[in-house]
Amino acid sequence: MTHSIAPLLKRFFSHYLPIQRKLSINTILAYRDATKLLLCYAAETLKHSVDKLDVEDITEKTVLGFLDSIEQERGCTANTRNARLAAIRSLFAFIAREEPVLVEQCQQVRSIPLKRTRHKSIDYLKEEEMQAVLDAVDINSRTGIRDKALLMLLYNTGARVSEIIGIELTDLQLNKAPQVKLHGKGNKDRSCPLWSETVTALNAYIRQRTPKDPETKQIFLNANRGPITRFGIRHVTRKYGFLAQVKQPALKAKPLNPHRIRHTTAMHLLHANNEITMISYWLGHAVLNTTHMYVEIDMEMKRKMLETVDAPKDKSKPPWKKPSMLRWLEKLTQQPELCAVN
Repeated sequence: MTHSIAPLLKRFFSHYLPIQRKLSINTILAYRDATKLLLCYAAETLKHSVDKLDVEDITEKTVLGFLDSIEQERGCTANTRNARLAAIRSLFAFIAREEPVLVEQCQQVRSIPLKRTRHKSIDYLKEEEMQAVLDAVDINSRTGIRDKALLMLLYNTGARVSEIIGIELTDLQLNKAPQVKLHGKGNKDRSCPLWSETVTALNAYIRQRTPKDPETKQIFLNANRGPITRFGIRHVTRKYGFLAQVKQPALKAKPLNPHRIRHTTAMHLLHANNEITMISYWLGHAVLNTTHMYVEIDMEMKRKMLETVDAPKDKSKPPWKKPSMLRWLEKLTQQPELCAVN
């Protein structure tokens, strides 16, 4: 007896993930994409149509072949491979619960190890580089007022791009004690205070904001007056990162994206001598270890730490060097002879 994967997938995505596990929509969409890619790979490999696949068709060997293909053929990184595998593991854990006769196959798939990844160094912008990015905005251009408000809010809050996209008008408090509510990972909310400069930029944008659909709640709109996407925000950051290179040529080695601005906010908070735990709360990190990476890359902080420790005294004598006169005399013997005798 075989088990069609279709009804299991329906329960997995319509009930288990959103209701039982209460995962965010972004996580569910990431799991969906991983599953789609796996099903297409299995169908193509087995010469089946996707709607006729059974759970028994997706073996450990099939999953390993799929993971290799997304690295070798699609050019994905090991981090992406691991993210796809995490989604597949979750799916097969669910299948094992729903169909106990498939436990052994599910265990084989779930035992596939994650791939070790290299620890990447994090680039961030210095204060003068971030200022150059903000100064590059021409508020008289068609989207200049929006872009200024968007960049100010990204830098002020250190928010993830998904959090910026989700901000609605009701999440902003721009009068007394200005702040913004951010909806973060794991459906966790947090609030960040706002600079007066950020409030000014947001007020200027809201006054001229005209959505195509009056019911649109998201604050930031694209050029067509619909809700902006993460790709639209990446376009904005890349554009002004490029323009700022005129004043700050070092930015050529730091292509600007929303996450680099997030790193920049974290590093500037750290340089201002804020507690690492407070920075963790500010960024919405689930665990403190995630925030510790900023301490690792802060070379200025490392230099200050080193200055508090005295270096050991070097009591060894300097190596003996021949006097310059002796070296000159030795070179005389290396000159070619003026005449040769056979």
